[in-house]
Amino acid sequence: MSEAYEEIVNGETLLRSPPDLRHELVCERLHSVVARGVSRAVTSRLLPPRSIVQIAPGTFVRPDLALVTAANSRLWLVAEIIDAKDHGTDTVIKKAIYEKLNLPRLWMVDPRYDNVEVYHSSPYGLALRGILACREVLQEALLPSFEISMQALFES
Repeated sequence: MSEAYEEIVNGETLLRSPPDLRHELVCERLHSVVARGVSRAVTSRLLPPRSIVQIAPGTFVRPDLALVTAANSRLWLVAEIIDAKDHGTDTVIKKAIYEKLNLPRLWMVDPRYDNVEVYHSSPYGLALRGILACREVLQEALLPSFEISMQALFES
């Protein structure tokens, strides 16, 4: 199991619970598959899990998965793996931060229900593009060689 960690939002420190074993397994699987997809894409760089990312002065988050552009290190895809004990921070606070940032892609990965909510930026904020579960496959057009089935992502 991982350690507890901190994030800072508008100058306020948020203490995050240590992720549980299932959270870490899902994170590891997702990183592994995205890393293979990014290895063929020279335009993006995958950061290590929960790397510190400064969003604005006084706001530092630690996404479970973060892809940045190679040219200017701009955040363009984030995956947050929701923790049952600490879900409000990811689903409300950080989602609002990413929406304000106009993040191009957000994946809310929920091991409680074995599903992934896929959001794309729009002129009106983050727009839900789909909720993937069961036998569906997560793909990203900007990472042509990336795909993972929900069964593979959430297998026990």
